[in-house]
Amino acid sequence: MDLSSLKPAEGATTSDNFRRGRGHGSGNGKTAGKGHKGQKARSGAPRPGFEGGQMPLYRRIPKRGFTCRNHKEIVAINVSALDRFEDGSEVTVATLIEAGIVKNPRDGVKILGNGELTKKLTVKVNACSKGAIEKIEALGGKVEVI
Repeated sequence: MDLSSLKPAEGATTSDNFRRGRGHGSGNGKTAGKGHKGQKARSGAPRPGFEGGQMPLYRRIPKRGFTCRNHKEIVAINVSALDRFEDGSEVTVATLIEAGIVKNPRDGVKILGNGELTKKLTVKVNACSKGAIEKIEALGGKVEVI
């Protein structure tokens, strides 16, 4: 045990939610924790990020490109990754996560047509390329876009 590992007992720390400006005895009277005079002691203190007339950081940093607010982040996997499923099984986003093919589905999963498939599968995902649909249906499988 040393000084750097000391901390107050559980539940002993007080919250910052106490009434200000209620006299000397409260420990937060007179100036109510605002100190003496100055801009920050008065009402109408500047907004957060204001740097006293200096060009603020958010305006000094260059703005680049464009970010679409409706952008969807789709996870793409190839047809060859589906080959590890049993013949005749149903492939959904949940089964892809279980199998460890997809870790985080984000906004959806899309199957791409790269690689070979040897099993008949029923695939239910958010999107599928034309090449992937052809390869899956050529083996007697079905593709459903959710």
